[in-house]
Amino acid sequence: MAAPIEATLRRQRSLTIAALAVLTLLAWGWLFAGAGMGMGAQAWLPFAPRAPGPDAMTGMEGMAGVATSEPAGWGAGQLLIAVSMWWVMMVAMMLPAAAPVILLYARAAPAQAVAVRPAPGHFLAGYLAVWGLFSLAAAGLQDALQRSGVIAPMTMDATAKWLAAALLAGAGLYQLSPLKEACLSHCRSPAAFLSRHFRPGRLGALRMGGIHGAWCLGCCWLLMALLFVGGVMNLAWIALLSLLVAGEKLLPGGRRLGQAAGLGFIAWGAWVAFA
Repeated sequence: MAAPIEATLRRQRSLTIAALAVLTLLAWGWLFAGAGMGMGAQAWLPFAPRAPGPDAMTGMEGMAGVATSEPAGWGAGQLLIAVSMWWVMMVAMMLPAAAPVILLYARAAPAQAVAVRPAPGHFLAGYLAVWGLFSLAAAGLQDALQRSGVIAPMTMDATAKWLAAALLAGAGLYQLSPLKEACLSHCRSPAAFLSRHFRPGRLGALRMGGIHGAWCLGCCWLLMALLFVGGVMNLAWIALLSLLVAGEKLLPGGRRLGQAAGLGFIAWGAWVAFA
């Protein structure tokens, strides 16, 4: 009897791995295609804020057909596109680092509750729902920053030195903070997380995914804010931040990596502010 159950679990684990890989690749593919923003793939290394160029009024404003000299707020359609862009970006950046806890849940759920089938899809849904709420807030902030003229609508990176310096310094200080340490410890210990928060059934899986997503958001929200420094659709910057997120969560020396990055962000922010 145990052999068929073990075979079923192995098959479900393989399917979960395949689903996570496909979802991540689709998200990256959508980003390379422009994520519905009406622009091609972009990649550059963001050393300092760039002065807005002649294309500063293209991008989302061009999609809305605005021809005025003052940046206008987005309509519902533009906001929906921006939210979807941020959400797909969060899938591409965060899912590889979250995969270990999802896979461990798929294996541990039957051991925690007899005759309960794991529901990794519901766990994933709860996790992504948290990042969906973050994406809504990030898109709203992007709209406000574009209307204030401190980020470029086309490249979606900071054109104001004070904004770039503040985000870099804030992210660096947060990397060194006790709150960051507390959130990261939950992300780095999947077994301890599941032991503490396990609930059986699909609703339990949804709840666990939401809790894990909240800890993950607490760990990484200021790193995601750095997209406004390097360019929200800058694929090189997205990839570097993704590697940092995965490294500090998955590598044995991940906490030290995060702290080193924090010191680097503080120094970078000081250079941007005073150079």
